[in-house]
Formats: sequence, C-alpha cells, structure tokens
Amino acid sequence: MNLKVRLTIMNFLEFAVWGAYLTSMGSYLVNVGMAENIGWFYSVQGIVSLFMPALVGIVADRWMQGQKVLSLCHFLAGGFMLAAAYYGFTAQTVEFSTLFTLYSLSVAFFMPTIALTNSVAYSALDGAGLDTVKAFPPIRVFGTIGFICSMWAVDLGGMQQTAGQFAFSGVLSLILAAYSLTLPACPTSKGEGGKSLVDALGLRAFALFRQPKMAMFFIFSMCLGMCLQVTNGFANPFISAFKDVPEYAGTFGVEHANILISLSQMSETLCILLIPFFLSKFGIKKVMLMAMLAWVLRFGFFALGNPGSGVWLFVLSMIVYGVAFDFFNISGSLFVDKETDLSIRSSAQGLFMMMTNGFGATIGTLAAQEVVNKYVPQLSDTVTAAQVIEGWNTSWFIFAGYALVVAVLFAICFRYKHVAEK
Repeated sequence: MNLKVRLTIMNFLEFAVWGAYLTSMGSYLVNVGMAENIGWFYSVQGIVSLFMPALVGIVADRWMQGQKVLSLCHFLAGGFMLAAAYYGFTAQTVEFSTLFTLYSLSVAFFMPTIALTNSVAYSALDGAGLDTVKAFPPIRVFGTIGFICSMWAVDLGGMQQTAGQFAFSGVLSLILAAYSLTLPACPTSKGEGGKSLVDALGLRAFALFRQPKMAMFFIFSMCLGMCLQVTNGFANPFISAFKDVPEYAGTFGVEHANILISLSQMSETLCILLIPFFLSKFGIKKVMLMAMLAWVLRFGFFALGNPGSGVWLFVLSMIVYGVAFDFFNISGSLFVDKETDLSIRSSAQGLFMMMTNGFGATIGTLAAQEVVNKYVPQLSDTVTAAQVIEGWNTSWFIFAGYALVVAVLFAICFRYKHVAEK
C-alpha cells in the first residue's frame, strides 16, 4: 500500500478516536448531573499532557520504535475508555470519582499519541525522501475528516448524551492499536555511545528554552493553548441551552449541536491545505497571529449568535475555527520539527504538546469553568432561559478579550525574521 495512504489511515483513525467524545462529552456530563465538573474532564487532558507526551516521546526516541509505542498506548487507552462506557451504561447513579478515574486513565495514554502520530509520519516521510511541510498537511487533513465522521456518527447514532460515545471511541482505539503495528518502523537512538545522562533520558528537548526564540514561542503556545478546549467543552452545552428558549426550541442547531459544531472541523480540512503556502509566504509569526485573531472571532461570534436568525454567526464561528486551530497546532508542530535536531524529534513534539495541551489547556479549561460557573446561572423557577443565555454570552466575550490580549502581546514580544521562499 502507498505510504501516504497508510499514514492517511493512521491519521483518520487517530482523530476519529478523539472526535467520538471531545465535542459531545459536555452534554453527556450535563445529562448525568455533572455540569459543574465539565472543566475537570477536559482539563485532565491538559494535566496528563504535562508529562505523558514528553515521557512517551523519550521512550520512542530512545528505546522503543514509535509505531510500537503508538500501538501500546492505543491498546491501553481503548481498554480504559471501554471500561468507562461499561460503567456509564450499568451504574444506576454515575459517580464522578469512578467515571473520572477511568476516563483519566484512558486520556493519559491517548494524549501522547497525538504527538506520536506526528513523529511516525515525519519519520516515514523523511525516510521516503519527502518534504514534510508539503507532504504532511494533505495527510493530516484526513485526521480532521475522521474527527468529523465520528462526530456525525455520535450525533446521528443518538450518543451525544450517553456513554455510547465512550464505547465508540474505545473500539476505534483498539482498531488503531492493531493497525499501528503495520506502519513503517521508526528509528531510535538506542545503542549510541558517549551520551550524557541528559541525552540518555531524552531531556535535551528542554534545552530549547535556552534559545530566546524557542522559549518565547513555547510560552505563547501555552497562552494560546488555553483556548484549545474551551469550545470543545462548552460549545455543545451552550447551543443546547437554547432549547429552553421557545423561539429556538426545535431548531436544527439545538437538535443537532454536534453536526453544527462539525462545521468547525470541515473548515479545518480546508485550512490544513493552506498551511504550506502561508508558512512559506508569511512565516510562523504572522501565521500564529492569524490563529490568535481567529480565536477572538471564534469566541466573539458565539457571543453574538443564536440558533435562529443569528445562526449565520455560529456558522462564521465554525469557519474561522479552521484558522484558529490549524494555523496554531499544525503550523506550530511543523515549526518545532524544523527548528530542532532529528535526535530529539519525538521529545520536542512532546514538549510542544506539553506546553499547549498540557499547561495551556489545563489552565484555560479550569479558568473557563470558573467563568462559566460565575456568569451562567442554572435554570430554575427564579432564573429564566434568557438569563442563562445572557450569562453564556458574557462568558464568550471574556474568552474573546483574553485571546485579543494574547495576540497583541505576541505581536510585540515574539521576534522571528522570516525569509519567504521563492
């Protein structure tokens, strides 16, 4: 089978695993009485990303071929996710402690696989003599397609508010665990002599912080990473909240929030293909600035829209998400790959993951939960649906303001001279 096709299947399955629950889990948690804990379920992805991607990256760099590590991680992630699904289906009352523990164990092994799939792809493409900047984005786009397919399957399969989304994700993870073993072997640096303890443990990636350019890049990656899980965690509950407003009850967006949100991922598929041009033409600083400003619009359009006459603003929010996510996540990963030594490729990708989905997403999701808890009241005899929506709008404006501040500071502080390719 053609190498690009093999890597395409890997990316499709990788993000299908994530898409099965990432945007709909918030609604399931609301359904089982855990609305105030949504932030914890999303922030745990960041907490484990503080150390798991870096540690697993070290293993892949030094001792075990990357595709085998990928298989092992998905086998464990899938097993724990199926256990979470079983508990969700069989427990009379779903307890936070049990569900959160099983879910956290699954996520602990899944999150490193995002960086690992990048490393496996980069290694295979390099081995075939292909340019990763040009060859990888068309492959990665199928990861987003996999994410969309999972979102639609969960929505149309009636799993948005049930533990079925966890079962679906677990099965896909086990399929990818088996498939990973068929991928091209990734080289390790095992057996190379003369290494210091730092080299042996794969910790040289952290020395990138000694370079002002890379240190500043990682710091702002963390700041922007605070935006990553906000809409994943709260967009579905927000749109679904309009069901209690008579004017919007029964609208397509309210009934199929996941399908509406999937427009975001559809936008990703187009924006990924634009990355080679934009990176070569404008460089990483301008591309990152575009991403930051897109986050401002992403949140702002949510604040201004509704599922009725204002649904076009929701659609615009979904469209700009492609720029917000891809121009940050994918471009950032490619930038790190180009700026680091091949011997620490997996470790450097793990470090980027740690700063964005680790520190950034953890702080951002917990902070967003505090904002939502403060401004979004629970519907009751004394609180109207309109007041609930007003609280949501205030929260989205706060998130937009934060993204704008980060964009301004990045424009001032990050120094990088780009030489456009001819």
